[in-house]
This record gives sequence, structure tokens and C-alpha cells, in this order.
Amino acid sequence: MNVYENHGLSALLSGNPYPGRGIVLGQTADGSQSVAAYFIMGRSENSRNRIFVKEPDGIRTEAHDPAKLEDPSLIIYHPVRQFGRGLIVTNGDQTDTIRDFLEKGLPFEQALRTREFEPDGPNWTPRISGLLSPDGSYKLSILKSADEAGSGCARYTFEYPGLPGVGHFLHTYVTDGNPIPTFQGEPERVSIQGTLEEFAGMIWDKLNEANKISLYVRFTDLATGESQEIIRNKHLEAGEKHT
Repeated sequence: MNVYENHGLSALLSGNPYPGRGIVLGQTADGSQSVAAYFIMGRSENSRNRIFVKEPDGIRTEAHDPAKLEDPSLIIYHPVRQFGRGLIVTNGDQTDTIRDFLEKGLPFEQALRTREFEPDGPNWTPRISGLLSPDGSYKLSILKSADEAGSGCARYTFEYPGLPGVGHFLHTYVTDGNPIPTFQGEPERVSIQGTLEEFAGMIWDKLNEANKISLYVRFTDLATGESQEIIRNKHLEAGEKHT
């Protein structure tokens, strides 16, 4: 058994109808750029009624049709915010919690000790978070229910060096179900290949067509800090690219 094997992200996505919300952090094959990707999926009309919108420091979610928006509490937030030359990526409003703590010189882990999984029993959707550093290293965190009753929060943080062609994939659910089974184990070690357009295109194409909603991918030059981003929204006929 090769514990250092890089799994194909394409295969992990295409074989899974509902990984939920997912974060990929890592580095391009030539080691020159850091990589961050975030996608959302949904099963309900309220969850599917969303798009990603560009912000000066990242992106936010927005209702595609405001008239159809029901409860915004767990679906409207800023998934990505830049902090200095670093990047915060999460699946909820803990993005702002992390930023606020970092601004005070307090660590990522301490910020997340003030938060827990989402109050959406019986699913108890985990809160997943990532912090991509300017040198290409990164952290990933998952906060999930300790039991089926939601009576306590289990907290896990993983810290990785940036390695050429290597990334880690953390998602909220194992797959579809009722209730939806929470992600288990360490973030999945994946191979990162291709250009920004190729990598984003692969993820978008392999996400389940019925359940995918939006995708954000960013490549950042480790030497200069310059970045390129792609946003894909199912509700729009074509993707939007921002440089």
C-alpha cells in the first residue's frame, strides 16, 4: 500500500453524486503557483438558487433569483477572503471569524474553537475551512458532530507543506444519503495537473450535473503574489473569468 499515492481528483468527483461543499488546496505541478478551489452543490431549491459573485477580496454567494430565497442563514456567506497574501476558504460565515482572529494576530485554530458544525440536524453539516499561506503551505480544518444527536463538536486540523503537483481535498459529505453521511478521515491527497482553465474545467465537468451549483478556482504565483481566478455558475450559460 502506497500511503503517499496521489489520487485522481477527477475519479473522486465523477464517482460521487454528492460530496456536498468541497475545498482543494495545493500546488501546481511545476511548484510555481499555489492552488485553491471551492465548490458548492445542493439538493433543495433554496440551496440550488445560488451563484458566486466576485468581491474585491474574494467571492460571496448570492441568490440567483431573490424571489425564491428562503432561509439565507446557512447559504449566503463569503466563502473566500484574501488576508494579506494569504487566502481563507470556507463553507460558511466562519470565513469572517477566521479573518477577524488573524487580524488580531490570533491563530486559525483558535478562531475555529469558537465555532462548530451547522445546526441542520439530522445532517449536522460539518464546517470545513482552509488557510493558504503565501509560501504555499496550508491548513485544513473540519468541525463535525461527535454523535448522531449533535451533542458535541469534534475538531480536526491538518497542516501541510506545499509540494509540487500535490493537493488535499476536504468535503462535507462522504456521498448522498438521508441523513447525509459526514466526511470521515483525513483530507484526500490528490494530484494537481494542468493550467488554471484545465483544472477548473476538469472539476466542473466531473461534478454531478444535477447537484452542482458553483465553482471558484484560483492560481497564485508564489514569487509575485499575482493571481488568476475562474468562477463557474450553473445558472449562467458560461463561466466568468476574472484576472
